[in-house]
Amino acid sequence: MISEEESMRFQVVPAAYVLLIDEQDQVLLSYRRGTGYMDEHWAFGAAGHVELGETVFEAAAREAHEELGVEITAADLEPMTVMHRTGASGEPIDERVDFFFALRRWKGVPGIQEQDKAADLRWVSLDELPAPVVPHEQYVLQQWARGTLPAVTAFGFHAQ
Repeated sequence: MISEEESMRFQVVPAAYVLLIDEQDQVLLSYRRGTGYMDEHWAFGAAGHVELGETVFEAAAREAHEELGVEITAADLEPMTVMHRTGASGEPIDERVDFFFALRRWKGVPGIQEQDKAADLRWVSLDELPAPVVPHEQYVLQQWARGTLPAVTAFGFHAQ
């Protein structure tokens, strides 16, 4: 049985983000549609919640396969940043820890696998991002392009 103290603890939802990078240093972005969250925005090619019993690396590989149809290995995932993020609603679903990875090697040809969640995929240069991009992902992309992305960051808090 969970104690009252345990039920009041701060909780976060973990997620894994995977950014494919090609030989010309272009990144693969997906245009969100039909998800109910940030639809009509560009986003990392693959991303999603870490499921019960799954490591963040397993989640990244699963999401890359489910959303892009590519096979990846954990050893090829390059950590970009870990982001503690809030939407400031106070609801547990709005409190996040996001693990961002870059990926330069995969098997298969990336393509939209979930037609109900993505309307387009596009390889783009980091200095010519399409608009709009999901805000916290845009922050990661811009800071990473500048070489100023810290290993751990916070987003959405009033005192950053």
